[in-house]
Amino acid sequence: MAQLAVSELTTFRWSLEEDLERYKAAGASAIGVWRQKLADAGEARGAEFIAASGLKVSSLQWAGGFTGSDGHSHQESIADARQAIDTAAMIGAPCLIIHSGARGVHTHNHARRLLKQALTKILPLAEERGIVLALEPMKVDCGGEFTFINCFEEALKLIGEYKSSAIGLALDTYHWGHQPLLLERIDNLAPRLALVQLGDAHEPPRGEPNRCLLGQGTIPLRQIFDRLNAAGYKGFYEVELMGEEIEAADYREVLAHSVRTFREWTGGQESKVQGAKSKVVPS
Repeated sequence: MAQLAVSELTTFRWSLEEDLERYKAAGASAIGVWRQKLADAGEARGAEFIAASGLKVSSLQWAGGFTGSDGHSHQESIADARQAIDTAAMIGAPCLIIHSGARGVHTHNHARRLLKQALTKILPLAEERGIVLALEPMKVDCGGEFTFINCFEEALKLIGEYKSSAIGLALDTYHWGHQPLLLERIDNLAPRLALVQLGDAHEPPRGEPNRCLLGQGTIPLRQIFDRLNAAGYKGFYEVELMGEEIEAADYREVLAHSVRTFREWTGGQESKVQGAKSKVVPS
């Protein structure tokens, strides 16, 4: 059964406690935990809040930056990713979102080597903890500061080099939903997807994110959802909305609208079930 989650980036101004209370009240099944909010609450205390809420966890966001583009060294970023894997296991997150880091001053091949070196070091711990590393490709003109993985072909080739079920992909519809070929690629992508993030927009993304309420943009979200279901995707659908339009809205209405829209897609089935990606670097 398709399950709806909400990323804490959607309700940027609320605390972890507020998110848990209001996501559940709105009818969401799960929460995508942002590490910054978890750190603000205190990891152990935050984990207790999550367990007491009754909500599932869809993901933990994020770890990476292995190219040094965010000011941390390669080794510091690897240490942080290890910490994040342990945190994901502690809060019951099935996956940890991974951003490679920007290419920066490196050649593409060297940036790729740095990413592979990091994945090789952290993958055994992910396997041990039962966490999937969800590598997230992003469009270069709106996500280049986070990752140099800017197409699914490269992402699939990279994860295919690891014979492990503990590495997969995160698909953000905001980044890729305007691509005419996405629907055709879903059958190939679905077996490797660890997470689907739902975002809509009035036009293809460029620069700062400017997402809109689900179904009010030009991304064919319903078609994407139906195709993913037909392709056998069984993971969470995580709402991730941000930008001027979302910040100007009432978060409660953003949640309510997201849940209503998702229930329309599922024919109310998710509702019946309910009735019965700032990084923290260790000092």
